[in-house]
Amino acid sequence: MPAASFNSKVLSNEQLCSNIYYMRTAWNPSTPAPKAGQFYMLRAWAADEAPVLSRPISLHLFDEKTQTLGFLYEVKGKGTEKFAALKPDDTLSLTGPSGNGFPMEKLSGNVAVVGGGIGTAPLYQLVRELCAKGVNADFYAGFRDETYRLDAFEKTCQGVHVATDTGSHGHKGFVTDLLDASKYDAVCVCGPEIMMEKTAKMAMAAGVPVYVSKEAVMACGVGACLGCTCKTKDGLAGVCKTGPIFEGSVLYG
Repeated sequence: MPAASFNSKVLSNEQLCSNIYYMRTAWNPSTPAPKAGQFYMLRAWAADEAPVLSRPISLHLFDEKTQTLGFLYEVKGKGTEKFAALKPDDTLSLTGPSGNGFPMEKLSGNVAVVGGGIGTAPLYQLVRELCAKGVNADFYAGFRDETYRLDAFEKTCQGVHVATDTGSHGHKGFVTDLLDASKYDAVCVCGPEIMMEKTAKMAMAAGVPVYVSKEAVMACGVGACLGCTCKTKDGLAGVCKTGPIFEGSVLYG
């Protein structure tokens, strides 16, 4: 089903730490229900205002009962600065859900969900959907120093394992230091490219399926402009349409 555009009311927009915000908006029930791993193109400015492009933000939470969408985002430039300035009852434009989601039909048993920094954003909806179908999900989170939204993951996951560069929380070092991929039936990962590649190769070496959520700068978000292509073993692929979820072997095999 194609992505839909609609105006959405801001319900809350909370600064969690430094440049990290969590925004909740109203979902339009006449539009397709999103799945873990998909994203929306968000815009909080007029068509003739800068910045020119909408911003792709991954789905952090979808609550069909309350008709709520949640977006966890990092303020990095003019677009996200405008998101951070939004107040309850302000309106923004959403187009989505876009891209493919995590292959829930292939995930069962025990699943390791690995995130780095703001790459944890699409993983909360993932663990909610996994736990809803009876999958045991362990969450592995890596941060530079400050952590965020761990309380939400702790309420949902079987276990939560944390690493920080500074040692301020949990293990001092890389989150991949904590992961034994051979203990799991599948691994899902999102975060910095170097972390995703290492995680994927650890899983593949253990013979465990791994699914990677790629991030990219996007212009259209629907696969028309080819501005967000990435290399795969089969050639170039658009992150917005073929992805953002890829099998690890397609990217790193």
